[in-house]
Amino acid sequence: MSSAKPSLELLRSLTDEHVLRALMAHRKLTRAEVAGLTGISKPTISEAFRRLEHAGVVVDTGERSRGRGRAGSYYSLSPACGAALVVGITAQGVVAETVDAYGDRTGTAEVALDRDADAGGAARAVAQAVAAVAGVPGALPIRTAAVSAADPVDRASGRLVHLPDSPFLVGDLDPASLLAEAVDGPVLVDNDVNWAARAEQSAAAGGAAGCRDFVYLYLDEGLGCAVVADGEVRRGHSGLAGEIAHLVTTGPGDRAMPLTRVFAELGLRRAGSTAVDLELVRTADRATCVSLGTALCGVLAAVVALTDPEIVVVGGGWGRDTDFLAELSRQAARLPRPVPVAPAGVVERPPLAGARSAALEQLRDLIVLAAREPSAP
Repeated sequence: MSSAKPSLELLRSLTDEHVLRALMAHRKLTRAEVAGLTGISKPTISEAFRRLEHAGVVVDTGERSRGRGRAGSYYSLSPACGAALVVGITAQGVVAETVDAYGDRTGTAEVALDRDADAGGAARAVAQAVAAVAGVPGALPIRTAAVSAADPVDRASGRLVHLPDSPFLVGDLDPASLLAEAVDGPVLVDNDVNWAARAEQSAAAGGAAGCRDFVYLYLDEGLGCAVVADGEVRRGHSGLAGEIAHLVTTGPGDRAMPLTRVFAELGLRRAGSTAVDLELVRTADRATCVSLGTALCGVLAAVVALTDPEIVVVGGGWGRDTDFLAELSRQAARLPRPVPVAPAGVVERPPLAGARSAALEQLRDLIVLAAREPSAP
């Protein structure tokens, strides 16, 4: 029985995608160069360029190739292909960036937040930062967005979630609704720890680069954990997988207590807050360091038993501290199921890096998809 042949429309769509992906990677190319890169015949590539130029997805740059033979026209993506928006919401403030289809940041803005900011204050900061990068003359149209929030995120709605003892709760914030007028497309919302884990996995310098099964332990003013299994971040039914603050572990005096309470017992919280005091942790004595290692190892024992990771990557403001990492590694090696512990490799705003990577991937997919429509892009 012979298999069905692909339709002409499918072949055209695949060729168009090859052309677009090549331009995304190389910025500008002649038709002959695309044919050489893709292995597709020059006549077929030329037809694809005619379709894509007619659809407004690619444009002739006006530049011509030099050298022997007939000069070729250089093509690039049309500005109408737009950009992706990346937003980071933390206790310190809001960061907004725009990224074009080549991965270049075309705009950046930051708006500070008071530590006790409520949902209204956070919403105003988001609006201000987004307007600074997306609402200016000449800005590329925003086709999609990725939002990183330093709070738990409900998987179904994308809204921030109230959990007990969360140090940065800014209320019932709905980032997707806030961005509805600025973004003509999907808005991806996740918590900062999950985005940071994605950065560790995808970046060449990441502590879990190329790894498909690992745990990312985030130790900063807040506590978090991301589980990556089979190459995907596991968010759980409600999106709250990895919320380890209330996992019961071994605290001072070998007493069982939630992880978050360990910091209160050791006097390592910021005054009047459940947030961890980074300076106190960094300057803690040896006994305190051992107590923290014991408490975190109790958490790791549970996480390892349930997820079976290849490696545990530790990031955050004090998670990468050399002395603490050495102590955590020493104790982790003595677990019933030992697991290697490594420092995070992405140190420059890892949640934003992860969100940026996802936003860029989504933007490129949307450009390819839109090129198949009569009204593209």
